[in-house]
Amino acid sequence: MADRLEVFLAPEDERAFLRFLAPRGLEVYPRRVPEGWQPFVAAPESMDRLPAELYLAAVALGPVLVDRVKRGPDRGAWRVDEVRSPVIFWERCTTSEDGELVAGQLWAELDVTPETGRRTAAPDRLRRLFGEIRDWLKKNCRRSEPVGYLIGPAASRAHREGLVLREAGHRGGTVRPYR
Repeated sequence: MADRLEVFLAPEDERAFLRFLAPRGLEVYPRRVPEGWQPFVAAPESMDRLPAELYLAAVALGPVLVDRVKRGPDRGAWRVDEVRSPVIFWERCTTSEDGELVAGQLWAELDVTPETGRRTAAPDRLRRLFGEIRDWLKKNCRRSEPVGYLIGPAASRAHREGLVLREAGHRGGTVRPYR
């Protein structure tokens, strides 16, 4: 089971998050890696280039391993092996057609699990990095009702001004900042 954080980050919150990530030198890879992809460092200056779903790769901890998708609609495309590579997956928040902010998430495979086939735990440095990200988000974001989401300060202000925060998924419920 992956360690997972569910978040509501408005663009201003994402920019602050990228400022936090920039000194760590994490490189960006999309969920499906096109031929000739050139990774770049996750920083506020590169916010416009970020895909909706991406991997934050800690290349200082090891290489990013990619392989081809064997089945499904993306068959033949390249994908990042999130179990063997030192990566954190980030699904960014999106805006629905109704103008609602839909939740995003961050997760990383850190533990030995029979589902993923991981035989050894992730490096301690990756575990620490994910812990730093979790701590930063918990420090800078608000808790939610219902419990389980972290809401960035700009998203919280936008909610007070009328923005609806929606859980991801079909028929996702609404979320609001705690008190």
